[in-house]
Amino acid sequence: MKSPPHPAAPRNAATGPEAAPRKPRGRPRSFDRDAALELAMQVFWRKGYESTSIHDLTDAMGINPPSLYAAFGDKEKLYMEAVEKYLDCRKEAASCAFSEEPTARAGIERLLRNAALELSRPNSPKGCMLALSAVNCDSESVQHALAAQRAAAKRRLRDRIERGIREGDVPRGTDAAALADFFSAVFAGMSMQARDGAGRKSLLATAENAMLAFPAVVKKKSMAAA
Repeated sequence: MKSPPHPAAPRNAATGPEAAPRKPRGRPRSFDRDAALELAMQVFWRKGYESTSIHDLTDAMGINPPSLYAAFGDKEKLYMEAVEKYLDCRKEAASCAFSEEPTARAGIERLLRNAALELSRPNSPKGCMLALSAVNCDSESVQHALAAQRAAAKRRLRDRIERGIREGDVPRGTDAAALADFFSAVFAGMSMQARDGAGRKSLLATAENAMLAFPAVVKKKSMAAA
């Protein structure tokens, strides 16, 4: 007695090993974009823009290259987004220092002290991401964007010093732009010190010594009545 025929396989149906379900392409449904961006930021911060490869990024983020490109565009766009993330909390810290401290001197001193603490955090890459990622970077667009960010930070310093001049806690005649350049250079130097292994104590000492250059207001003694 013949056995009943097996039902015919549907046309185009795969058989054998090819019948295994295909893995979904692109980023997985559980992809956490913000967490991945944080991880990418850490890689760029440690290695710099030019030395960071796509493999470095995907390995740290736990995704494949197509997922990276789908979510962020390309390496340069991902880097600039990581820079914005890095700057967000630091802009807020600067804003608090300038708004909460009563004088320009106190605001800048707080900014430098906070920088010393931030740059020496034990579980964080050393140095400033902007200052260090720009080293040996061949991308003109990245260099231009970083220069614009540094210029914006310098303007915030200058604006606070100029406000101090208007309010009388910075001497009249002070060159606000030159003083802002000086403290920007101090911050960049502290970043390189941290990268080279300087500890918190050393960075705080640098900040303290830098404040000696801040011009003091000389109060005129009132003339005694004749």
